[in-house]
Amino acid sequence: MNISVLGCGRWGSCIAWYLDKIGNNVISCGLADAPEFIQLSTTHKNDYLTFPESIEVTSDLAKAVNHAEVIVISISSQHLRSYMQRIAQNNLDGKTIVLCMKGVEAATGQRLSQVVGDFVDEEKTPIAVWVGPGHPQDYVKGIPNCMVIDSKNHEIKEKLVNSFSSSLIRFYVGTDLIGSEIGAAAKNVIGIAAGMLDGFGYASLKGALMARGTREIARLIKALGGNEMSAYGLCHLGDYEATLFSKWSHNRSYGENYVKGIKFEKLAEGVMTSKALCKLGKENNVELPIVESVYSVLFDNVDPKDALGKLFMRSVKKEF
Repeated sequence: MNISVLGCGRWGSCIAWYLDKIGNNVISCGLADAPEFIQLSTTHKNDYLTFPESIEVTSDLAKAVNHAEVIVISISSQHLRSYMQRIAQNNLDGKTIVLCMKGVEAATGQRLSQVVGDFVDEEKTPIAVWVGPGHPQDYVKGIPNCMVIDSKNHEIKEKLVNSFSSSLIRFYVGTDLIGSEIGAAAKNVIGIAAGMLDGFGYASLKGALMARGTREIARLIKALGGNEMSAYGLCHLGDYEATLFSKWSHNRSYGENYVKGIKFEKLAEGVMTSKALCKLGKENNVELPIVESVYSVLFDNVDPKDALGKLFMRSVKKEF
C-alpha cells in the first residue's frame, strides 16, 4: 500500500521503517524545523535506526497526504487537533487514518479518535488506532512483540491487521475502541507513578501499583461505555512492562527524574493525560486514586512522597 507516516519522532520513524520493511511504499513526513526531521532528512538515520533509500522523507504535508491510502499519525497527542486542521485541508475521502499515539485531549477529555472524528466523515474516512507494547529500540533489533489495531469499522481493522502483521509484530483485532484508547493513554500515567517509586527506591511497590492501577482504569473504561476487561489486555496491562520497567520508557523516566529533581527533556504523554483522566473521572463519578495522586504532584505541587504515601495508606477496603 501507499502509506504516509506523519511524525518523525521515536515512534513515527520506527513505524515508517517497519511499514517499509514489510513491503509498503512509505513516505515519512515531519515538520521542516523539527530536529528529528532535520536529522532524518539529512542523514536518513536517527539514534537507533537507519532508513533505507526506499523511504522518502519530506516536510510537504499535502504531498504526503495525497500520496497515501493509509495515513499513520504519530505526534504529541495534545497537538493532534491543530495538526488535523492542516491535514483536513486536503481531500481525505477514501483514505484510512491510523493513530499510533497514546493520549487523551486535556482540554476536552476527548479520545484521539474523537478528535479526528471532528474533522472527517468516518463513512468516507475510517479511523483506527494502533496501540500496545514494545519499544522502537527493541523492534529495530528484531525483538518481536504483540500489538492491537482497533476501529469502529470492522472491515478496516481486519484489513489493517492482516496487512501489517509480520514475524516482528503480531497484531490482534481490537474489540473495544473506547477501552483500547483509554487503556493505552492511561498506562502512561501509571508509568509516571512507577518512575516515582523507582526514584524513591520503592520499586517493590510496583506490583501493587500494577494490580490497583489496572482496576481503577478498568472502572473508568466501564463508566465511559467500554469493556472493563480491555484494561487487562495489550492496550494497558500488556503494556506495563514497556512503560513501568523499561529503561526506554519516557514516562517512567520522567517520574523518576521528577522526584530526584532532574529535568526530563523528552515528551512524557502521561503528564497531560493525568489532567485529562482526572477530568473524565470527575465527570463520570469514578474514583481514580493513582491518577489523581500523579496529577496532584504534577499540577498542585503536592510533595510526591506524601502523595504516594497517602496512596498506599488509604483506608482498609476489600480488594475486589
